[in-house]
Amino acid sequence: MTAVDGPALWPLDVSAPSFKADPFRHYARLRAEAPVVRVSVRRFGSPWLITRYTDVADVLKDQRLVKNKANALTSEEFERIRKPPRVLAPLQSGLLDADGLDHRRMRALVRSAFTTARIERMRRQAETLADELLDSALRRGEVDLVADYALPIPLVLIARILGVPEEDAPRFSTWSKALIGAPNRRFPATALPSVLGFLRYLRRLIAERTLNPRDDLISALVTARDCDDRLTHDEVLAMVVLLLTAGHETTVNLIASGTLALLQNPGQMALVRDEPDSMGAAVEELIRFVVPAEMATQRHAREDIVIADTIIRRGDLVLAVLASANRDAAQFSHPDRLDVSRSDNRHLSFGQGAHYCLGAPLARLEAQVAMNTLLRRAPRLRLAVPPERLRWRGGLILRGLTSLPVTLTS
Repeated sequence: MTAVDGPALWPLDVSAPSFKADPFRHYARLRAEAPVVRVSVRRFGSPWLITRYTDVADVLKDQRLVKNKANALTSEEFERIRKPPRVLAPLQSGLLDADGLDHRRMRALVRSAFTTARIERMRRQAETLADELLDSALRRGEVDLVADYALPIPLVLIARILGVPEEDAPRFSTWSKALIGAPNRRFPATALPSVLGFLRYLRRLIAERTLNPRDDLISALVTARDCDDRLTHDEVLAMVVLLLTAGHETTVNLIASGTLALLQNPGQMALVRDEPDSMGAAVEELIRFVVPAEMATQRHAREDIVIADTIIRRGDLVLAVLASANRDAAQFSHPDRLDVSRSDNRHLSFGQGAHYCLGAPLARLEAQVAMNTLLRRAPRLRLAVPPERLRWRGGLILRGLTSLPVTLTS
């Protein structure tokens, strides 16, 4: 078949809260009728959505698709595009915006600090924190599972791992919301004060750890070495921002949306509650099913390429839709069914290839601990409001609830 330019813009706003409530039926239609399609998204222009599993997996590994837009444009073209304020330039020095040798260099240095052993040491702390939060929640009987449980666990733990004073951790939720969803070239002015405050705080903390290293991840990033190579100050700053935002936002969504999925599938919830050792496989299925990061972060075509017989032009923005790939019947049997015993579960929620999520082991640990503790301590957990009253956050990349009112009974 001859490759052709794609169809007209798809009319739905994929970043709207109403779309987030049930995106899967729309993605099913796209996989069948228009697996590569353009959409119009405020501040993002007209990106391409890629929706079939095989195409998404290929996009995640395709070296013709780059993270840094400068690598997809000529110098003259790059100079003409709108850029974020100069004070935010350090945020584009991290892993999410790096390609090729730069990316491999930074990832190797970061991996030496972000070890599995360091993460596994957090298990006992996660268990203690979950129990403390549920002690308070059970006394009240009815809580917002997002604000009172799903958010504090990853937020406090990533703060401890990095070495951020625990009393400052709640501020990061506000700061990260100012960053999430804002593309590099069009940063919303309303977010600027929060982000500048965030960066000032982190610069002071990094400077202090440079002078007085401790047993924490910021110190490990500052001192990381590969022969004579090390991370620059801006690279450390960008990595800490990434870990503090992505390091808790996606896990909040996984814990809260995963709990909702179990509440809506009581037979599956009973299986996990009665067999705590099955939580590892259950969390993998929940990661596939609820997809806390609905789309992979943006990529840009550095040359004209063809995906599913559709031409993507050089410089175009491409978004691989993880939520759609994870519900593709060509890859998963009964993809719209939650099956906590699913064995062949090669979901794409953490990506693939060079940009596979470094924080995947931490997210898995936190979700397993949080959900096992919740089901053990509150076996008669139930929704406190009708499902139709639940609201979802807007935005392009992530998918999560604004709140989840539940009744807890031990």
